[in-house]
Amino acid sequence: MKRSSVSITDTEAADRSQGAEARLRQLASRKSRVPLLEREHVLGYLLLAPALFLIIVFMAYPFGLGIWFSLTSKFVGDPGEFIGLENFFKNFRSQIFRQAAWNTVFFTTMATIFKTILGMWLALILNRKFRFSRFTRAAVLLPFIVPTVLSTLAWLWMFDATFSVFNWVINWFWQLDISVFDVVIKPAWRGRVRINWLGDPALAMFSIILVNIWRGVPFFAISFLAGLQTVPQDLYDAGSIDGANGWQRFWGITLPMIKPIVVVVVVFSIVVTFADFQLVYALTRGGPHNSTHLFATLAFQLGMQSGNLGEGAAVALFMLPFLAILILWQLLYLRKEEGA
Repeated sequence: MKRSSVSITDTEAADRSQGAEARLRQLASRKSRVPLLEREHVLGYLLLAPALFLIIVFMAYPFGLGIWFSLTSKFVGDPGEFIGLENFFKNFRSQIFRQAAWNTVFFTTMATIFKTILGMWLALILNRKFRFSRFTRAAVLLPFIVPTVLSTLAWLWMFDATFSVFNWVINWFWQLDISVFDVVIKPAWRGRVRINWLGDPALAMFSIILVNIWRGVPFFAISFLAGLQTVPQDLYDAGSIDGANGWQRFWGITLPMIKPIVVVVVVFSIVVTFADFQLVYALTRGGPHNSTHLFATLAFQLGMQSGNLGEGAAVALFMLPFLAILILWQLLYLRKEEGA
């Protein structure tokens, strides 16, 4: 009886083992019959393929080609030869390049400072409850939504030395004396004054900064407004109970709470403003006398208009280290804030 029970137990164990192996083979066969597009890893790579293709074709390849051009003496129609860093050294020795470098830093710094201040002020106003607040918030975005070239053409007309609306307003209200500004031209007819906004180096730089501020303030305002919406009202109530005024509540509650958003928006604006091209090219094309040339416009003039692709690429790549350091600092700062 004992031997019989043992043999039956061994038989059952063998049957169970064979049944498990059969089920495993059945599951494996079913998995092998799953359509290719239903496999997660295959479908994921397939969905990423178009974006990866666009990045390689329109970003990675032009970037690599620009690096190669900057190391050669390439002209349009001439393959050139490898010259190392000679294009960079030649640009450093150029007075126009040094002027463009200073213009880029000054333009970016002044525009970013005013966009940050005005954007925060506008965000604080839009954060209040008033009639037609939603319509106002939507209308504020119009300067940022309108295509850059289209809005810049309107500003080009407003800055025109003969038909400028600014000159008309000045003549209508103030009748400026010619001794106030050296750039004021008072013609013989009708005793009217005409300010050559885009023909004077100082006023031309002021003009492009003004247009950049006008276009960038809505982006700052809406971004800061999104951050203000997340600040709990209880903190402001507690501050009011403690006797803090509006300015103290702003510095002690509002600004610390939205500091990560401020850092991201400011760094993004610096990167975009540093590489600004459309606005400056449509208004001044780098003039007068190279007084408004930025890295982007100078690179376009050298590479596309003059045909010197090597020097143009070297000017364009000069921006890369500074922007890379700035973005790296932003990432480290945000990671530090998250860790805190």
